[in-house]
Amino acid sequence: MNKLGILGTGNMGAAIINGIKKSGMDAEMFAYDKFTEKLASLPVTPCDDEISVVKQCKYVLLSVKPQMLGEVLDTIAPAVTEDTVFISICAGISAEFIRSHTIPNAKVVLVMPNTPMMLGEGASAMSCGEGVSDEEFGFARAVIGSCGITEVVPTDKMKEVIAINGSSPAFIYLYAKGFIDYADSVGIDKEAALRLFAKSLIGSAKMLTESGMTVDELIKQVSSPGGTTIAGLEKLYEGDITGDVKRCCEACTNRAYELGK
Repeated sequence: MNKLGILGTGNMGAAIINGIKKSGMDAEMFAYDKFTEKLASLPVTPCDDEISVVKQCKYVLLSVKPQMLGEVLDTIAPAVTEDTVFISICAGISAEFIRSHTIPNAKVVLVMPNTPMMLGEGASAMSCGEGVSDEEFGFARAVIGSCGITEVVPTDKMKEVIAINGSSPAFIYLYAKGFIDYADSVGIDKEAALRLFAKSLIGSAKMLTESGMTVDELIKQVSSPGGTTIAGLEKLYEGDITGDVKRCCEACTNRAYELGK
């Protein structure tokens, strides 16, 4: 049985732990969190400190806040071996950073998850680092895939992908707020509007992934000539919505590089 250590059991760490439990994966989990009360409700073996987790486990999930990671890695460095496989969900942190605080040839799998994994609906980008075997990467992918889907991207694109899946839920929520606020302004119940728009998002997402049509074809399908959708789209195009999205993504990526220094 594979042994997985978890350092940090906040929202994302706990989501992965619960996802593994529900999936029935063949994994024994050990965990440490400085807030020890969090561990009581999770299906893990609690550990007294970070280094005892690493000593017992081949796989180590790094799910602490990025700004705390350097200190955590320095603490566990004496227990890290060439067999240890790190699975890092710390946004913007590179494999080189992890190696610089542990051992030069540490095995690292980088993950960019998103918060919907708390509902088992995560969409996580992953990259396989040097020295990580297919079997090891397969286990890491199963760990993250226990609470959503995974897609493999090149290691040198892990900062660029943050805008696509990691930060994008916030951008979508802001877009949704505009529709819900509009509904309220014209006298439509906000809760009803939220349910209608949220279901429209879910249905539209399924059309994107399951209809076999391109994005442009899907837009055209909704847009009757001279109709209401066309009138609305014209205003979005006037505001350069696709340009705004690109600039939003670029700002997100630039910040990821700044944080990774």
